[in-house]
Amino acid sequence: MTALIFDCDGVLADTERHGHLPAFNATFERFGLPVRWSEAEYGRKLRIGGGKERLASLFQDGSLAVGGDRTQTIAAWHRAKTEIFTDLVSSGRIPARPGIARTISAALAAGWTVAVASTSAEVSVRAVLAHAVGAGLARRIPVFAGDVVPAKKPDPAIYTMTVERLGLDPADTLVVEDSRNGLLAAAGAGLTCLITVNDYTRDEDFGEAVLVVSELGDPWRPPIEVLANRGAAKPGDYVTLNDLRACLPERGLE
Repeated sequence: MTALIFDCDGVLADTERHGHLPAFNATFERFGLPVRWSEAEYGRKLRIGGGKERLASLFQDGSLAVGGDRTQTIAAWHRAKTEIFTDLVSSGRIPARPGIARTISAALAAGWTVAVASTSAEVSVRAVLAHAVGAGLARRIPVFAGDVVPAKKPDPAIYTMTVERLGLDPADTLVVEDSRNGLLAAAGAGLTCLITVNDYTRDEDFGEAVLVVSELGDPWRPPIEVLANRGAAKPGDYVTLNDLRACLPERGLE
């Protein structure tokens, strides 16, 4: 059985620009911290896997000198940031990425296994998923998220866990990611990876990806841009289930 594993941030929805960045900055304001990240600065922070780890970088780069237990301080900041982020998702201000609802609905209807694997906070991931595909479909999709693994991407642990917990065949499993860290995590778990780029990741190295596109697309939207194709898929104006099958080794159109 074919399986699809989606990353969350930047894949299910445009969460980085419209969600996480404003949530981080609102958190800094709430705690009276003399820090505000610009889009360019946040783009650099995205090279660091995990929200807590990005917050910890404030100490490492000299942005802050806060007394007390740093671990507890970072945890408090992160709880506040997650609360602000989920409120933003609930408000409907974070757009789902094109093709996500269509692809997930079609895959489930075809009997595929669909899962979400992210090292972002689980409550945030579930909120984004429900917003992107609707509460009904979201309830059918297992989510592996948060601190369920000890290391963030590019470590492959989150994908290895997902494959093992769901009993998936790696040869029949396709990961949809948006960043090099995510691609390396998927590849490290022995999984084939398709990339949907965003403004933050478009210029990253995706040499190991089977297919790199601007988005999954929808029939009513402008045609997608194919940036690299190293497999048998032949996407037209948008990516279909047949294209996804063709990304997998020794599989073709049915």
